[in-house]
Amino acid sequence: MATGKSYSVKFRRRRSGKTNYKKRLAFMKSEKSRLVVRRSNKYLTVQIINYDEVGDKILAQFNSISLKKKGWKHSCTNVPAAYLSGLEIAKLANKAKIKDAIFDMGSYTPTKGCRIYAVLKGAVDGGLNIPHSEKAFPSEERLNGEHISKDISTDLKNLMEKN
Repeated sequence: MATGKSYSVKFRRRRSGKTNYKKRLAFMKSEKSRLVVRRSNKYLTVQIINYDEVGDKILAQFNSISLKKKGWKHSCTNVPAAYLSGLEIAKLANKAKIKDAIFDMGSYTPTKGCRIYAVLKGAVDGGLNIPHSEKAFPSEERLNGEHISKDISTDLKNLMEKN
């Protein structure tokens, strides 16, 4: 670590790579709600957040573990589960009367067709107005789960018909 009179220690979250403060400031200046997607090894968390000086306010939240309660029998981190999570957060946003948002994927590497973009596709299909590019979305076969097994694609269709 550098030392000296002119060296200033960067913020802890910046040093650990969790927060990009330039991006965060740009989001805050837009004064729009953010669709925030975070993933762990087992689950996806999707939130719609507004900035407040005291602290960010969560307006709507959905965790992919809730898919199990709705009848989902498969992994909560695969592409079809991410798509369903996006659809569910769009429903919650409509109930909270939120129409527009900005997509915030944090420090994840943007890869075409990844799970993070499957959440975005679900939110857009659910009725949220989010600026996006169609090129980044996963293919329909991946969204339906056909690349994993036919059971997932039939379960996905059944779950979407219920809602």
